Amino acid sequence: MRRSNNQKLKDFLTFPLRAFTLFYEDRFGLSALASERYDYTAAEVTGYCLDVGCGSNRLVTQYLRGNGVGIDIYPYEGSGDTTIVPDLTRLPYPDSSFDSVTFIANINHVPAPQRDPELAEAYRVLRPGGDILVTMGLPIVEIVVHKVVWFYDRVFGAKLDHDNQRGMAEGEEYYLTGIEIRRLLTKAGFRRIAYKPFWTQWGMNGLYVGWKD
Repeated sequence: MRRSNNQKLKDFLTFPLRAFTLFYEDRFGLSALASERYDYTAAEVTGYCLDVGCGSNRLVTQYLRGNGVGIDIYPYEGSGDTTIVPDLTRLPYPDSSFDSVTFIANINHVPAPQRDPELAEAYRVLRPGGDILVTMGLPIVEIVVHKVVWFYDRVFGAKLDHDNQRGMAEGEEYYLTGIEIRRLLTKAGFRRIAYKPFWTQWGMNGLYVGWKD
């Protein structure tokens, strides 16, 4: 599932087109924006992975070849072997169970009062030396994309956005700023936090990496 350099170049050149027409499935030889997020995230996973808020569980099943567990609080359509965990602030795993923990385009959908305890749990189940990976687009990008996807889903019945399946709960937001993500990760105990932009999306989306010492 990993992209070749030629594929990345095509994706870079066609980013504006893909941003407004292709969202979840690859088409016409181009990568969907979701596929890119999984590709960039998979490259940073260091071993056995816990994908929090996994949706349809594509990261673990398609990009990590089953080397991990995908969990969510909502049974999305087509979620397959996703593990449903009713309370993500109390994960059903022992300490130091995973090498990587991922939050792909969803940390903003964790209700604000639950973010600190949920990230504390992510820290607890992560092994020392493991990393946490959080993807997030620029604020204006997140707002525009959500509005465009909402239009596609409501007008064409496309079902492109998981958020439209369950609705937005109180305390969720369309985006978090980089400053807020760094603050949350630091408060949870993560160190050496770095930001890696997705160059095939013209730097409008990217990945935050933090480490458990």
